Amino acid sequence: MKSRLAELAAAEGFDLFRVAAPDSIGKAGDRLLQAIAAGHHGTMDWLPETATRRSDPRNLWPDVRSIALFGLNYGPDSDPLESLEQPDVGTISVYARNRDYHDIIKGALKRIGSQFAAAARRMDLPGDLKVFVDTAPVMEKPLAEAAGLGWQGKHTNLVSRSHGSWLFLGVLFTNAELPVDTPETDHCGQCQACLDICPTDAFPAPYQLDARRCISYLTIEHKGPIDRALRPAIGNRIFGCDDCLAICPWNKFAQVAREAKLAARDDLNAPALADLAALDDPAFRSLFSGSPVKRIGRNRFLRNVLIAIGNSGGNSGDNSGDRALVPAAQNHLHDPDPLVRGAAVWALSRLCGDEEFADLERSSIPSEADETVCEEWRAAREARQ
Repeated sequence: MKSRLAELAAAEGFDLFRVAAPDSIGKAGDRLLQAIAAGHHGTMDWLPETATRRSDPRNLWPDVRSIALFGLNYGPDSDPLESLEQPDVGTISVYARNRDYHDIIKGALKRIGSQFAAAARRMDLPGDLKVFVDTAPVMEKPLAEAAGLGWQGKHTNLVSRSHGSWLFLGVLFTNAELPVDTPETDHCGQCQACLDICPTDAFPAPYQLDARRCISYLTIEHKGPIDRALRPAIGNRIFGCDDCLAICPWNKFAQVAREAKLAARDDLNAPALADLAALDDPAFRSLFSGSPVKRIGRNRFLRNVLIAIGNSGGNSGDNSGDRALVPAAQNHLHDPDPLVRGAAVWALSRLCGDEEFADLERSSIPSEADETVCEEWRAAREARQ
């Protein structure tokens, strides 16, 4: 039955396949509880709510006897850090530059599961199963390490000796007893390139991540205004961040993704910030149809774009940004959403001279009723004094 699963995985385009036991994640559950106790989960309330189920796969499904792990390579065809040096464009995380991997992997796992269950029935063997892709309370990375797909590096992400940092994971729980594979060992050694490159110092220690400082969390999961102290370090990253992944030396073994649906779309490789700032809701939905970016919605996305516009002059904060982007930001001072208006204020405070910014404030404040936006004006004014 395990051989049959391996054949099905290869036929569906998966690059790696291994099996782990349900009790193989060791102290991963304890580490999760420690991170939650430290507040490192930020506003992701589902983590403490599901911590018990995550700590042991049998808490999620008592009948599970084996866990199959599937790895799908999504390696980029160029250096994902190159666009960080182009202040007039936005940088979207590699995984989100085309189709949503959840849909691709879940569809493949369902087809594999259907054929696996049918084979089990023919052989009068257990073949019940459940498939998961990232959204269920499953600790995929510890399970993948236990199955031998890779190891959790110092940046807490999975690293593969054959594919570097670029692996999507799919999980199949089954009540069939399958032979387990040998766990992978840690090969990070003394390297800490992933920790050193982090723009916001989101790693309090190796193998620990404080999501509250992580650009991926801030631009995707965080719903409100982003901490003003962290905004300059975000640069032009408008959805996610690949720095700690891209810098890993193990990427020398990485390969370009074979799945065409994971290859970067030209219009999402380095999109112009001015064009993105002009998106209304229908245009946003159309541009990001089928993409993971769509799930954060137009308002959060524009918040990120406006922060990138404010950073178009780098971290100097001396109003040396791209003056051509002033109209793109100014157009959002009266946006219906206060999150967008507040981000526009911050962007303009980084682009405009004192008199110009004061004029904008005088014309905008009388009609501004939202306190968070008023606070953005006050903070920007105080930063200039």
